Amino acid sequence: MNPSRRNFLKTGLITLAGLSVPLGALEFLTPKAAATTVKDSSLRWVFLVDATKCIGCGMCVKACLNENELPTSSHYSRTWVERYVVTQDGQMIVDSPMQARAGYIRNDPRGKEIPKENIAKGFFVPKLCNQCDLPVCVDVCPAGATYKTPDGVVHVDRKWCIGCAACISNCPYGARFFHPTLHVVEKCNFCYHRITKGLQTACVDSCAFGARKIGNIKDPNDPVTKTILTERVAVLKPEYGSKPQIFYLGLSQEVK
Repeated sequence: MNPSRRNFLKTGLITLAGLSVPLGALEFLTPKAAATTVKDSSLRWVFLVDATKCIGCGMCVKACLNENELPTSSHYSRTWVERYVVTQDGQMIVDSPMQARAGYIRNDPRGKEIPKENIAKGFFVPKLCNQCDLPVCVDVCPAGATYKTPDGVVHVDRKWCIGCAACISNCPYGARFFHPTLHVVEKCNFCYHRITKGLQTACVDSCAFGARKIGNIKDPNDPVTKTILTERVAVLKPEYGSKPQIFYLGLSQEVK
């Protein structure tokens, strides 16, 4: 993009307001609903997260930072792990210090030590871009920098991004941020440079407990597809209507 066009768009853009839709937790999908989330193409990448297997070690976040050339000092990452602690009196505490890249080795959510006897339950939830079938970020981008390929992955063209932040403010999942050195929008793209060569994503490769898996939902023989169609899976914030393609196993009702 030439400088004059970039400056014009930057100064002339009215950033769209964030979506005013009530926040919800999750929706359990029937096999029929899961199978019909994508209508066309013989390849549609989806992601499966088994929340019951995540131990909050942070290896996925470290692998993501290394693979995608993000500074380790960055306050953002393409993927992150949230810690949920529910106390005996019903209080819920959620945190993700530095996206959990160092793992959770202390019982101190938000810096506050909680006695074990006061904890009703605690768990970890990996998060990343939901590669929505109807991505709001694509619709609101005034420069055409955000786009979706036929296999379902949403990308950002760094050469076209004008840094208006419309996509950041409209993403229901908080999955977009500014690259700390390139100063353009950054997000997860399922390690597209890897999966298009038959490799796993960096986060899947680094998870020793099988909490993360990627697959093709259009392939009935794909293990990920079989799990989605035969087990009780959920998606986050279905009320936004974006049709997220990150499916969760064992997701607790407290997760937003």
